[in-house]
Amino acid sequence: MKKIILASICSLILTILSGFIIVPLLKKIKAGQTVLKYVKEHKDKNGTPTMGGVFFILPAVLMSFIFGGNGRMTVVSSAIGLAFLIVGFFDDFIKIKFKKNEGLKAYQKIIFQLSIAVVAGVFSYVNGITVFHLPFVKKSIDLGVFTIPFVAFVFVAITNSVNLTDGLDGLAGSVSAVYLICIAVLIGVQTAGVSHLYLQTEEYDKLILLSVCLSAGILGFLLFNVNKANVFMGDTGSLALGGFIGAISIFSSNSFFIPIIGITFVLSGISVIVQVLHYKRTKRRVFLMAPLHHHFQLKGYTESQITYAYALVTILFGAISVLSYV
Repeated sequence: MKKIILASICSLILTILSGFIIVPLLKKIKAGQTVLKYVKEHKDKNGTPTMGGVFFILPAVLMSFIFGGNGRMTVVSSAIGLAFLIVGFFDDFIKIKFKKNEGLKAYQKIIFQLSIAVVAGVFSYVNGITVFHLPFVKKSIDLGVFTIPFVAFVFVAITNSVNLTDGLDGLAGSVSAVYLICIAVLIGVQTAGVSHLYLQTEEYDKLILLSVCLSAGILGFLLFNVNKANVFMGDTGSLALGGFIGAISIFSSNSFFIPIIGITFVLSGISVIVQVLHYKRTKRRVFLMAPLHHHFQLKGYTESQITYAYALVTILFGAISVLSYV
């Protein structure tokens, strides 16, 4: 516990120090985000520096390794998260270079994401990570060879859902920070109370360390990202966070908890799918705007209110998930 607390403090401090250096640098090189014109509430955000994910992801991973989080699962989780970070970085780079809101083509992004996701699925299957805890019933299910497509789907779904949630100042960051703390506590409770574990105890401890370091890094980043944001995490940060959340949850056998603790991520993804399908069929909208947080924004709620509510919902569902093992 002492090591985890110390690592999280170092991750927090290093992120904040990095922010004071990198944010002015991003402004200097004009690495600004081009905001969608139809979101009129965000017109004053045009040109805000992006790619901020770099200065909280890298310190968090570094502190995790320095403080002993170099287990096989944490190494692979970090590799997956950083692979998604690279995809997001290229997406952000194209947006900045050509000064437009769209970076990589949708099919290009999906190809990259799916490639990483399939590799992760094969890794899970080959290494026997095919058994996953079922929420609230203290039972598990072995997916066998179906682990590969299942894991691939989970990664693509969670990375895109986190990416879609990154639409208001501090929103994706605050929800991700809470999620990572909740999953860390859940893993700890399971390690202490579940009789059938599928990894060595040390591996679970190191996944907890990585989760807490990432959460602390995000808290440091939020110093620069809460309303009104001085920097955005960009796809560099949101895709990386989705990758880390997916990897930590899957490798700890908790993939079925992702749509529960991460209910707000799921709502972001589903709201977009429902909006698009319904509009194509009827030319009418279900929501004033999708993702869902924009609907609430157009209803008159402030960004801070929406961000707080999303974080609160995540805490609630995280607590319920943990209590089911107590």
